Amino acid sequence: MKREQRDQSGVNVPALRSHNAALVLDLLRTAGEAGISRLELAERTGLTPQAVSKITARLRAEGLAAEAGHRASTGGKPRTVLRLVPSAGYAVGVHLDRDELTTLLTDLAGTVVSLRRRPVDLGEGAGPVLDAVTGEVRALLATRPGAGEPAVAGPGESIEAGPGEVSVADGEPIAAGEASVTDGESAGPVLGVGVAMPGPLDHRAGVPGRVTGFPSWDGYPVRDELARRLGLPVVLDKDTNAAALGLALRPGAPGSFAYVHLGTGLGAGLVLGGAPLRGDRTGAGEFGHQTVQLDGPPCGCGGRGCLEVLCLAEVARGELAEAARILGTGAANLVRLLDIDQVLLGGRVVLGAPGAFADGVREVLAGLGLPTPVVVATAPQAVAVGAAWLVLAPIFGQ
Repeated sequence: MKREQRDQSGVNVPALRSHNAALVLDLLRTAGEAGISRLELAERTGLTPQAVSKITARLRAEGLAAEAGHRASTGGKPRTVLRLVPSAGYAVGVHLDRDELTTLLTDLAGTVVSLRRRPVDLGEGAGPVLDAVTGEVRALLATRPGAGEPAVAGPGESIEAGPGEVSVADGEPIAAGEASVTDGESAGPVLGVGVAMPGPLDHRAGVPGRVTGFPSWDGYPVRDELARRLGLPVVLDKDTNAAALGLALRPGAPGSFAYVHLGTGLGAGLVLGGAPLRGDRTGAGEFGHQTVQLDGPPCGCGGRGCLEVLCLAEVARGELAEAARILGTGAANLVRLLDIDQVLLGGRVVLGAPGAFADGVREVLAGLGLPTPVVVATAPQAVAVGAAWLVLAPIFGQ
């Protein structure tokens, strides 16, 4: 994935002294457990074999890479295969929704190690809500590998794991599976905390704007306040941008797509040319606030006839087919405007009836002669995982 110009996240790993090292690390990440040889790294990066050897030696010394066995070669001795060490570092992802707080811990490969979830009310204001975020992150960090305690859910909590996630339920320790620390490898540091919340917001300044329905958050220094409380680097972005980033880093992800999120609100994360499109003021992707009905019902943003207010009204009435048709109208506008490769649907409302929304959006696009594929992003914690990638992505040059 190509990089979008952005500010420093604060993450500091000693081995990452060059762009070339990040290129190599990203190839180790995408190779997975199967690994990749030094010769393949040289071929795919355009670096000399000598440069690759120096970089991989440094990454191994820092504990970020390890041998993954040997692979037969066309001549001479078998090639040594290298892999990323997922336990070399961890990141916290926080999804601060209007009514729910999800926090999770991922390893360096983005695999979820532990997850917590609790109700929250964004309307209580920044102070009490950030108290809840701070408490949940601290509880989560106490469960990380090497911290000495198992990961458990809160009292009475039951959390279902999505694809690639670990389940935490009824206070029982997690079964870490592939997210566990391999014998002989020590658990690395927590590199930072990514926070994703509803927009609008300024990701560079780390402050929200007038969040629809919650204007008291306007200008509050969320990023800096959480960094002060937690003693870790913090990155703040819109929920849809975070999800789009995480989805863009999947192997085989399309070069351009829109992630359309329908939950407590409606928004979109845009990926163009392999890079998230935020805009200079983080204003890109305010999908739910395009006017589709002149003089329509008032919206909390101050406009009238916004896609969000129309779509959520149909959801509230249980008219999912009509909600899907409205969503499809907005998606068609995106396809025509940006010529994207794919529309990805997500969010709790979509995941509650994935077939109805996917079919409804496809029907609208097909009726307009638009062949763009429509797919449901089935991972239930796409935003929280994407928030962790706000911290991890720069390590891989993304």
